[in-house]
Amino acid sequence: QVQLVESGGGLVQAGGSLRLSCAASGGTFSSYAMGWFRQAPGKEREFVAAISRSGGSTVYADSVKGRFSISRDNAKKTVYLQMNSLKPEDTAVYYCAARPGTILSRNYDYWGQGTQVTVSS
Repeated sequence: QVQLVESGGGLVQAGGSLRLSCAASGGTFSSYAMGWFRQAPGKEREFVAAISRSGGSTVYADSVKGRFSISRDNAKKTVYLQMNSLKPEDTAVYYCAARPGTILSRNYDYWGQGTQVTVSS
């Protein structure tokens, strides 16, 4: 079983950047596809981005494509989400998630506690 801890959230002005990190412990990190999700107040949790076990494949939600970039360092057991050109509508709690296997499914087994990202206009 893998445990996930996010960090890097905060308050930023529109147009700014943040980099989220998610550190994993337990399990074999390189055997998990990793994803980022977010949940804004009053809204359902939504998919943001995912990266394959090797890091060779990534997928993004249309709303963040071209602005966000997901990456991973298997040696450090960490996945990152670089967020550029942030918009107020990106304000949400961001969650890191892990699942064994591929990124083809959006069903994740393990979740972090979340980190708040607030973008001011």
